[in-house]
Amino acid sequence: MVWGQISLMYGGTLSFGLVNYPFSEFELIAEELLMSDSMVKVYGALRLSVKVLLMWNSKLQIDGGQDPVVGSSLLEGSNLVALREGSVISSNSNLGVHGQGLLKLYGLGDIIKAQRLFLSLFYNIHIGTGSTLQAPLKDSSKMELITNLLCESPTCPEELIHPSEDCNVNATLSFTVQICRVEDIVVDGLVKGSVIHFHLARTVTINPGGLVTSSELGCRRGMGKGLISSNGAGGGGGHGGKGGPGFFNGHLTEGGEEYGNADLPCELGSGGGNSTSGGTTTGGGLIVMGSMEHPLSRLEIFGSMRADGESSKSIMESQNVDVMGGSGGGSGGSLLFFLQTLTLGNNSLLSSSGGHGGQPGGGGGGGGRVHFDWFNIATGDEYVPMAAVNGTILTRGGTGIDDGHDGKDGTLTGKECPKGLFGVFCEECPIGTYKDVNGSSEALCIPCPPEELPHRAAYTFVRGGVTKPSCPYECISDKYHMPHCYTPLEDLIYALGGPWLFGLLLSGLLVLLALVLSVARMKFVGTDEFSGPTPTPHESQIDHSFPFLESLNEVLETNRTEESQSHVHRLYFMGSNTFNQPWHLPHSPPDEITELVYADAFIKFVDEINSLAAYQWWEGSVYSILSLFAYPFAWSWQQWCRKKKFQQLREFVRSEYDHACLRSCRSRALYEGLKVAATPDLMVAYVDFFLGGDEKRPDLPPRLQQRFPMCIIFGGAGSYMAPYTLHSDNLLTSLMGQVVPATIWYRLVAGLNAQLRTVRQGRLHSTLMPVITWLGTHANYGLSLQGVQVDLAWFQPTASGYYQLGLVVNSVDEVAHTTPVSEFSNTISIEQLRTNDVCSYRQYVPCLGNSQYTHLSSTDRRINGAIINSFTLRCLKNQKDVLFPLSFVLRNTRPVGHQDLVGLIISILLLGDFSLMLLTLLQFYSISLGAFLVVLLILPLALLSPLPAGINALFSHGPRRSAGLARVYALWNVTSVVNVVVALIYGSVHYKIQSTSDEGAQNFHALNFSTEESGWWLFPTTLLLCKCVQAPMVDWHIANLEIQDRTLYSKDPAKFWES
Repeated sequence: MVWGQISLMYGGTLSFGLVNYPFSEFELIAEELLMSDSMVKVYGALRLSVKVLLMWNSKLQIDGGQDPVVGSSLLEGSNLVALREGSVISSNSNLGVHGQGLLKLYGLGDIIKAQRLFLSLFYNIHIGTGSTLQAPLKDSSKMELITNLLCESPTCPEELIHPSEDCNVNATLSFTVQICRVEDIVVDGLVKGSVIHFHLARTVTINPGGLVTSSELGCRRGMGKGLISSNGAGGGGGHGGKGGPGFFNGHLTEGGEEYGNADLPCELGSGGGNSTSGGTTTGGGLIVMGSMEHPLSRLEIFGSMRADGESSKSIMESQNVDVMGGSGGGSGGSLLFFLQTLTLGNNSLLSSSGGHGGQPGGGGGGGGRVHFDWFNIATGDEYVPMAAVNGTILTRGGTGIDDGHDGKDGTLTGKECPKGLFGVFCEECPIGTYKDVNGSSEALCIPCPPEELPHRAAYTFVRGGVTKPSCPYECISDKYHMPHCYTPLEDLIYALGGPWLFGLLLSGLLVLLALVLSVARMKFVGTDEFSGPTPTPHESQIDHSFPFLESLNEVLETNRTEESQSHVHRLYFMGSNTFNQPWHLPHSPPDEITELVYADAFIKFVDEINSLAAYQWWEGSVYSILSLFAYPFAWSWQQWCRKKKFQQLREFVRSEYDHACLRSCRSRALYEGLKVAATPDLMVAYVDFFLGGDEKRPDLPPRLQQRFPMCIIFGGAGSYMAPYTLHSDNLLTSLMGQVVPATIWYRLVAGLNAQLRTVRQGRLHSTLMPVITWLGTHANYGLSLQGVQVDLAWFQPTASGYYQLGLVVNSVDEVAHTTPVSEFSNTISIEQLRTNDVCSYRQYVPCLGNSQYTHLSSTDRRINGAIINSFTLRCLKNQKDVLFPLSFVLRNTRPVGHQDLVGLIISILLLGDFSLMLLTLLQFYSISLGAFLVVLLILPLALLSPLPAGINALFSHGPRRSAGLARVYALWNVTSVVNVVVALIYGSVHYKIQSTSDEGAQNFHALNFSTEESGWWLFPTTLLLCKCVQAPMVDWHIANLEIQDRTLYSKDPAKFWES
């Protein structure tokens, strides 16, 4: 006992006991023992108790002799035990090293070895790179004595499963290396032993390059010993897997059998070959981490842990034994883990593999056993993965040499997992499966019932696994709603009882709302639209009910009569008042007014008018842009520009222009000689010339018969929005009243407009023919009694090919003196009229203007055009624009009557259109926000505008206003078809791509109705059909509004005029 420090330096040696009598026990107590390049030799047993043991290139050798009583030595370093620079502590008997601080072997050559080695009570043990802990000694004669205790016993030693907690040195235990009651163990070097046990430790870390091994330190015989024949090769040892049979000289030698418990392996591996031949191999040893009561908190392996069987090759090389056949390989040992968590890093290795057979014909050893006994496996939300495995775990059998067979693979097992978990590492069952029983087999994870998985749903990950058949799931996208993963649209459908009931409820609701809407419309609008034929203007001009109103009307009639008496000529503007065909007047004054105007001043007046009538470039640009995105707005913009242009022209002539072109001083002074007017559709404008009263011309103004042939140009353009119409203003009515009674003239105008509304540009050849026929059979039938005849004609052709249609009014007597076409048959035949050569004359005009082919051949020069008859009609140029295809959907038709029923159907379709539009948008919103915006905004506002436009049209006052608004509603309806077509195209592409991407994947679908996938097209297709049905209904509604007198279409001319 030394109260201070003991230092051995520079080759110093301290020796205890006698070499030949190593039976004594020695005790050395000191504060510190420092050794540098020195040696301590003990013959017997040593009890060393110090606070600090430091060894630098030094050795502590203990020779315990053969006495088992004094054979165990104990070294205690309470604070620090450190070995550096090749220091060695060795004992040929049992050795215990205890402490409360740090035990560290720093590096290469630092070794602690004994026959049995016990390390305990340290706070930390660090086995540095190149250092070694080893027990038993490799060449010790006691090695087989230690292992034989376990090799022949079929039962697992109690101390392996339930070891003592006192951690004292005990020679009766099965361990050769035990590390007990150590907080943290770090292995960078080598830990080697037959039976290695880490007990009551918190964490064990094996770093890269570190190795804990019991390979080739198991049984030479054992319960799975491989057999050998006298003239054959040895079979491999068996353990977790059967040993591979050896084969040599035609003799097959069986390998060792399997033994042990895969769920709690505690056996050493068995040898292969024959021990008496000297060529036997050794099985792998046993490594136990933790215990059932005290598992390791954490095991981290970045290096290796092995319990492999010995290969015959190494035996043959080391012992140089010559046998007839090769020995079999030893079987793998056992790796038994009692853990809470495990980490296997990259390139790490756990191995309990069988050894290879020797040449020639040796069988491979069977694989060993690896088992993980997890402690306190948490379940449910408290579950955390217990293993992170990125390394390799091997239990494979050894390879047979030549004709020798391979050993069978060993076992890799884990503790029985609770519900929801499976496998060696008790992981969650795969998504889409559940496990409601205890066990580790993957087969216990049963697929979830597919009928309980909604359409468009996917099973979700659940912490701790799924323990019930009702597997949790979530919708494949946020656009679907739990629990049925329906789109918002489908939620609505199924909330109302399913698709069929929803369809019935929606249909009933639409009919009910349409009835309410129709009743409200009739209450609001009144009887404006249902009052029957509109009274003629003549009948409604004078109201004799009140005297003061009568006087006012008489004054108006007097003014109109005076105005007609001073009227000289009506000069029509050329062009259609569009951005590319603005109004313009010809520079040459017509013959009728040459005596009333100054030629030069008239040209200047025309220049000013034409300049004012032309549009700015940006106005046409705005129209073009609106035409692309919202054509109804483009039409409204054009009408607004036309109205503004007309007001500018009228204001210019009325107040700004000084009338300098007129010869009359009175007209120039009073600004009364010129007036600008236009048709209601603002397509045709004209300038009326009046006498000033100071001309002193008795021949002016001319009587109506003197004006013949007189031209009356139709308003409109033969389009849906502006059909051809004959606008009879007060002045024209008064003029015609000179020869035709007002009632007859009004009847003619009404009947002609009824015929003209069906004429369409682009199809003039077929649609004008009924008009020509009607003029011959009906119009001239009544007018001929008044000595007047009317004919259809074209007027004022322009260089661009535009022309105007209208009537030529002439007296019957003058027509009788003209030469009919038939009289020229000997000059020009009908066949010639049908040839292209006839029609090619004067190509800048729409039709042949040659006097040989007109009924007014002597006067066609005066009308600046030509008569259209059945022969010249085919020469008329059809003017088709890009919107011509719409004329097959939007067209002015004849009235069908049943105005109430048509209005009700339109109300139903309008509400249905709006409902289907909302359902379609809701459906595409369920696809994505992008799809929703594409369908909604490809033509902005097109889908949303039909409802307000339709309501506005249905609830407007007056037939004319209602008809105009209904046309706008029809435009919005057809425009929105583009959005619906885009929806169909987008849906087709989207679901085609989706079906392609899902091809080959297993999908579980519930048996339900879906507006997506198979039935996505239902709503947009129904919406398209609804819009297509609306179009003719609106056309009939407009016809009923504009033509309330059905007798206008009477086929009997007499009945027509009687009405």
